Amino acid sequence: MFSRKQTALLLFTLFVVHFVSAKNLSAEKQPPKKIKIVVVGDSTAASYKNPPKDRPDLTGWGQVLGEFFNDKTVIDNRALSGRSSKSFIKEGRWKQALAQKPDYVFIQFGHNDCPGKGDRYTNPKTDFQDYIRQYVQESQKIGAQPILVTPMTRRNFQDGKIRTILRPYAEAMIKVAKEEKVPVIDLHASSMALFNKLGDTGSADFSPSVSDRTHYSRKGALAIAGLVVNEIPRAKPSLKKYLMP
Repeated sequence: MFSRKQTALLLFTLFVVHFVSAKNLSAEKQPPKKIKIVVVGDSTAASYKNPPKDRPDLTGWGQVLGEFFNDKTVIDNRALSGRSSKSFIKEGRWKQALAQKPDYVFIQFGHNDCPGKGDRYTNPKTDFQDYIRQYVQESQKIGAQPILVTPMTRRNFQDGKIRTILRPYAEAMIKVAKEEKVPVIDLHASSMALFNKLGDTGSADFSPSVSDRTHYSRKGALAIAGLVVNEIPRAKPSLKKYLMP
């Protein structure tokens, strides 16, 4: 016969064992937590559910980025056509992106920051860097990890080689990344190398139309997204395990 004290101890032990077992069983039933990646940027990264009739194949690299990641990843593409680093913030779209509580944020601007873009214009030596720094610091403030992506080049050729006006913006992003000690993927440099290798004719089907040398067809978007993904293991090793083999 157990004493009253022994009986109480036995019952307590059984309760603890049952509680721990139930907790472990509950944990096993829970699906693994998915990470969330938010993409912010302009039309070159945007998603197009209803592309224009003259460019039915129009596709942004952010639109196809998820095809390179496994099912433990959620891609939330917030990039939007016509936005600059400044206007994306001024319109409140950056605040909306942060509200999604991402684990990682891919940040790419530059095309609509260039001269001639009116109120959207930013100077790569001054306020463009300030805005990019704001994206970095506010990402970190909510616990998200920022990854800067320099703007890919347009497909403008001169004497058989790419002619770009976006280099100052790419260099500005690299400078901010170094100062803030955050990863940067130099898509500007890798896209230039790719197009210089393929040439104008060889990369023609990367465009959604003959006259559009800024945006991409699905084939072009996949190629650009591939350039981004190729740099992830170096730039952000913690994301490597989420990539498709």
